[in-house]
Amino acid sequence: MVDRCRTTTATKYPGFQFHGSDTIFKLINDHALKQPIRKGLPRLEARHYFSIYQADDSHNKALLKLAKLDFNLLQKLHQKELSDIAAWWKNLDFAHKLPFARDRVVECYFWILGVYFEPQFFLARRILTKVIAMTSIIDDIYDVYGTLEELELFTEAVERWDISAIDQLPEYMRVCYRALLDVYSEIEEEIAKEGRSYRFYYAKEAMKNQVRAYHEEAKWLQVQQIPTMEEYMHVALVTSAYSMLATTSFVGMGDAVTEETFDWVFSQPKIVRASAIICRLMDDMVSHKFEQKRGHVASAVECYMKQHGASEQETHKEFNKQVRDAWKDINEECLMPTAVPMTVLNLARVIDVIYKNEDGYTHSETILKDIITSMLIDAVPI
Repeated sequence: MVDRCRTTTATKYPGFQFHGSDTIFKLINDHALKQPIRKGLPRLEARHYFSIYQADDSHNKALLKLAKLDFNLLQKLHQKELSDIAAWWKNLDFAHKLPFARDRVVECYFWILGVYFEPQFFLARRILTKVIAMTSIIDDIYDVYGTLEELELFTEAVERWDISAIDQLPEYMRVCYRALLDVYSEIEEEIAKEGRSYRFYYAKEAMKNQVRAYHEEAKWLQVQQIPTMEEYMHVALVTSAYSMLATTSFVGMGDAVTEETFDWVFSQPKIVRASAIICRLMDDMVSHKFEQKRGHVASAVECYMKQHGASEQETHKEFNKQVRDAWKDINEECLMPTAVPMTVLNLARVIDVIYKNEDGYTHSETILKDIITSMLIDAVPI
């Protein structure tokens, strides 16, 4: 029923004519068709709604001013956090030491800001931003630069999780490996102060699992293997990084989570798997052509087309259906929203914003640049 309503609205609504005060209604509905609220980032949606609400003659001036002040004050906090993270990133000097890797620390912070923007989660944001930034570097090492022999050494080093393993690595990998262990040592120290050291095991094991999956994809690429969809998704849902990010997202959340939360997320519940499906399929649909040109492991698109003899258009149609089904699973899990499922929901929302029509992370100079500017640079005019 919901799917039929969505299809009918999207096809018939553009023909409606609006007049006078209906213009505000049209603005709201036009935006909802492009970016449904349930899939949008709450803070980004609030930023968009200010001008619409202000155009309504019946708006509450005091409420609007308070909302704008709240947005701007919180933006100041986020700017300070980003400044600190940017200083950490600049000190690592990856842009010069690892020039093949994407330099995207601002985009990484925006990504995590979409997961939780509330001031009380400042530690969680710092932890998860550093982890996703390191994951992006590791992803590029496995995808575009390292030889299979070098990647085997790096995988073994991560399995050992010991600084002495650095001696077996080539110089460029040493830079990354040392930074990775430093980030996780910082995490361990931070959560030990709070008496929550048990969380470190889950964070570390999630990263190890991530690297193992990257290694599996690298082996496929080495022999030019196009796996079946079942084989691909078994590994690619891990390389989407969303299981690892879901786990790590809870590490700095204080009393909002318990040890049972980590056991739950490690069991790969429906909502975590659904968010990983959304991430993997939306990413692959918009990035596979660019990735294949630079020599990348086969994406879900190539795997599905080969296995089912489907066209690219038919493949996209099937994947869009699977993405919609995954959203239904997420909606079901969020009927009683708490901090835990809402964090995973927000991970999926970030994907919908960044990868809806293009790979906004890799090509961040396009639409993502304007979004980040509105969230982190431009204050809302009072």
